[in-house]
Amino acid sequence: MGSEPVVIDGGDRSCVRLLLELRGHLAGLAPGTVVHLLATDPAAPIDLPAWCHLTGHAYLGPVAADTPTYALRVAERPRATQPDSPWRPAAHG
Repeated sequence: MGSEPVVIDGGDRSCVRLLLELRGHLAGLAPGTVVHLLATDPAAPIDLPAWCHLTGHAYLGPVAADTPTYALRVAERPRATQPDSPWRPAAHG
């Protein structure tokens, strides 16, 4: 597992837009892939660990970089979230 992490630039997107974009990117990645998310939203260090806990992805913590960067590992079977509300579990039915 010595491969380079996938870098996703979340820019200055707010939490909702950031999580929607992140969810879309992660859906196309293999389980176990390490991702470095660049995000300047001040809520990112709070929202990302919570979202990873909700979805099953592993939050690996902040990464030393010039831009605020956070690492996570793609889950083998991530839990789904609502299409327009990535912070809410998908309804089962």
